[in-house]
Amino acid sequence: MPSSIRLHNSKPRPGSRHRVKRLGCGESSGHGKTSGKGHKGQKARSGGSIRLGFEGGQMPLIRRLPKRGFNNANFKISYAPVNLGELEKLEVSGVIDQKVLRDAGLVNGTWDGVKILGDGTFSKKLSLKVDAISASAREKIEKAGGSIEIVALKVYPARNSAKKIAKTSLPPKKKASKN
Repeated sequence: MPSSIRLHNSKPRPGSRHRVKRLGCGESSGHGKTSGKGHKGQKARSGGSIRLGFEGGQMPLIRRLPKRGFNNANFKISYAPVNLGELEKLEVSGVIDQKVLRDAGLVNGTWDGVKILGDGTFSKKLSLKVDAISASAREKIEKAGGSIEIVALKVYPARNSAKKIAKTSLPPKKKASKN
């Protein structure tokens, strides 16, 4: 084996490559007749695949197990990250907010807000209107003479709390008297 592997002398590891199993090439090939699929049944048919977790109509394990605990996915706030190095390249004056960043192509997709991160050099005097900012980014912007305004995000209450509020706002039911 050569001391250094280069593109012209690289080879796959021994045993990592083997020939493709050729199916349905006659009975004497070893993979003929049923092509390694056995006899009849759903898995022997073309397109006969069973989805992950399917248990033949029996109630699947994932649905049999009790669901407990808290899942933060409903309440998590996800920010679009924008680095100061990207803002340095941006040729815009005035207030820079989420709309300006989207028009410039720095923010794409669905996000709850925009967060400025402190990666890269920064020397412009900019006025930012964002949802969140890191400590290092704030320091660099203020050092350059810029200003920052933090916009409060709309935090939505839990989905079930609206039902609880509706139930508590109703007047209490009167008890039926025994006659």
